[in-house]
Order: sequence, then C-alpha cells, then structure tokens
Amino acid sequence: MAPQRRHTAIAAAVVGVLGAGIVTAMVLAGAPEPERAPPLPDVRPVSVSSAAQGSGAQGSASATPTSLVVSVVGTVAEPGLITVEPGARVADAIELAGGASRDSDLHTVNLARKVSDGEQIYVGVTPPPGVSEAATGGDGPAPSTSDASKVDLNAADHAMLQTLPGVGEVTASRILEWRETHGRFTSVEQLREIDGIGEKRFARLREQVSVG
Repeated sequence: MAPQRRHTAIAAAVVGVLGAGIVTAMVLAGAPEPERAPPLPDVRPVSVSSAAQGSGAQGSASATPTSLVVSVVGTVAEPGLITVEPGARVADAIELAGGASRDSDLHTVNLARKVSDGEQIYVGVTPPPGVSEAATGGDGPAPSTSDASKVDLNAADHAMLQTLPGVGEVTASRILEWRETHGRFTSVEQLREIDGIGEKRFARLREQVSVG
C-alpha cells in the first residue's frame, strides 16, 4: 500500500472512532436520569410522657387507698392521729394509740368495727352533743324497745342477762346476787346499785330491761 493511502486509512479510522464516541456521548446525555426513591422520614419511638405515667399511676393508686387516718381521743396513752391499713378495726387503732387505760369502760366501744378514713374514736369519754357513738367507735345507745321484748330483771336467768348490751358473765352474776339479796327489782334504776354498772352502761340498759 502506498504511503499516502495508508495515512488516509488511518485518518478515516480515527475519525470513525471519534464520531462513534461523540454519538455515544450525545445519546447518554439525552437519556433521562433514573428516578430515585424519596428519602424515608425520620421514625422515632413513641414513649409515654412522665406526666402521663404519673397520672396513670395516681389513678390506679386512688382506686385503692393504701392507708387510713383516724383520730383517737379519750383515755388512751397517746391520743391523736393514727395511720392504719384499710380493713383495720377499732381495736387496732386504740392499740396504736398506746392502748386504753385500765379504768376505761370498753363495753361502750365496738372494738370489732372496721374504721373509716377521717373518723374520730372516743375511748372512755362521752362524745360531744350531736355526735353518735356508733359513728365514732361505740355501739351507741341501745334502741328503744317495747315492754314485751324487754328482758325482765326479776325473771331472767344468767344466760338471758348476758344477752343485754354490756352485760357479761360477771355482771350477770352480780345482778342475780342483788336479786337474791334484795328480792325483786322494783325499778330499773336499781341497776345503778350493782357494782360495774356505771352511768354510761346504765344508759344503754335502761331501755332494754323491765321489772315485770
């Protein structure tokens, strides 16, 4: 091949390669870019605020009180406010107040009654006017009954006398001894002559007994 033809062929090859490259670049430049997925939003874990948690805990706690506060006054060692658990009895409150004194008349106090929050328990003292003993730890005055349902002091035996409020085995025996010594009861007020029946106990007995 002549030198001139060789140069011509090489030049044509170079032009062809350059042309192909230009066409390829133009094709690539004109092609649309592939779509990209939009970025995902930040996802944060949802947590209950401390205030909400506190209110929830407070709601559950208020449904079931954990303690009761009562006031114990009267003839106890340490009168004042006493904190007890729900379901506590009057006896529990008195014990936490140091216990009742030896001369306290606990026959007028219902020791087995469950206490309620905010109440006042009177031990060995008379509640102020307008405050019932039943609402403050006592049994309260016995309700009035008809003569037919009252216990006859002159006919009742030892067991029948013990059904009276505040009358136990010892007091019932003393009533029988008084009857044997003095004969028949002529008035209910004669119960005051029996040892162990004071003013408060007599006030609860007088509407429950008769003299036949």
